[in-house]
Amino acid sequence: MATPDPATVRSSGTLRRLIAVSAEGVASGAPLMVGSRLLQGWLAASGVPLALIGLIPLAELPYTLKLFWAPLLDRWPIPWPDRRRGWLLLMQLLLVGVIAAMALLHPSSDPAQLTAVGLAALVLAMCSATQDIAVDAYRTDLLPEAERGAGAAAAALGYRAAMLGVGAGGFLLADRFGWPAAFLSAAALVAAMVPFTLTAPKLPPVEHAVTSLRQAVLGPAREFVHRAGPNRTWQLLLLVLLYRWPDGLLNAMAIPFLKLQGFSEADIGLVQGGWAIGATMLGTVIGGSLFAWLGMNRSLWLFAVSGVIGNLSYWALARFGGGVRGLITAVSLENISSGMVGAVFVALLMSLCNPRFSATQYALLSGIYAMSRSILAAPAGVVAERAGWPGFFLFTVVAALPAFLLLWRIAPWGEQEAQGAFDPSRDAT
Repeated sequence: MATPDPATVRSSGTLRRLIAVSAEGVASGAPLMVGSRLLQGWLAASGVPLALIGLIPLAELPYTLKLFWAPLLDRWPIPWPDRRRGWLLLMQLLLVGVIAAMALLHPSSDPAQLTAVGLAALVLAMCSATQDIAVDAYRTDLLPEAERGAGAAAAALGYRAAMLGVGAGGFLLADRFGWPAAFLSAAALVAAMVPFTLTAPKLPPVEHAVTSLRQAVLGPAREFVHRAGPNRTWQLLLLVLLYRWPDGLLNAMAIPFLKLQGFSEADIGLVQGGWAIGATMLGTVIGGSLFAWLGMNRSLWLFAVSGVIGNLSYWALARFGGGVRGLITAVSLENISSGMVGAVFVALLMSLCNPRFSATQYALLSGIYAMSRSILAAPAGVVAERAGWPGFFLFTVVAALPAFLLLWRIAPWGEQEAQGAFDPSRDAT
């Protein structure tokens, strides 16, 4: 009998892992679009007052608060199929049931019906946010260092494909067959990911299982500080907070800028809604491919530079104009660079997590990053008003400098990984 070629075996294993994380990306993106775009569209079509539709985002709070129950997944893993896929399987089955049940709702201004819609949206968000915790933990524990960039890209592509399928496809189905058909199709999409979850690669057990809730809550922070050291800990957390801050600033003002520049709703919708998504997906693929060649630290540096170039393209549009061609150029450069930055950033978060506590550590790190899109991006409008559009976009470029200073300290160009990252050969699980 011939011995299998080791390179072929490795390539097959890599492909299985990338397919698995891509499928979980689909399962993660679909419920989010159901609870936001599809539900909002159905409520609007049913004549529900705008003031009540505006309350629906409150049901999405679990996505922000999920870090508070992430330790439960570390403390009480469901052992079959493995410690992460057990939770994935449970949440996906629940999501299929919840989304399918939403097709039975009858949105109207009736208080009882609105209460039912609100409760369904809340349950959906709770299950979806919990699935996100498990998805992030599974991807973090599954992918070896060399595959993190490609894995982050595969997960992002699956996520965005689901958003396109449920967002655009759902509205087309609703227009032709009614809103219940749109919800049932979204449930079917999540159900189609269950076989991928069952057949995905199995995780090895951790050496030291979490044995108490106290350990699950306090252990992740203690392990992180012990591994990185007190000085590097705050620098790593600051890098997570600030690395994508320029993105958050620009995204907060991109649509108002384009509108005030005189672009039509049709131009903005076509370029930002369609072209931009394609450019981001292209950038994600480029980022994932280059990551395998460059490694973590060089990717962090070079992709951050590409982000600066993307933001400068908006400055050029504000300063020199260029019409629709200038708009397409700016949106293309900014979204391609954003896709590259997003791929390496997810890889960075994965590298900072110990598999023993990955559910909690990843949730905490992603929660810190979320502040750059909300709290740190809040002054964007004030800066744009006072500095003007060219000055604002130059400010988004200057906002990248703190991240470069932190990279110089804790992710030097000549080293492979950020200092304080998890090392399986040194750090116990």
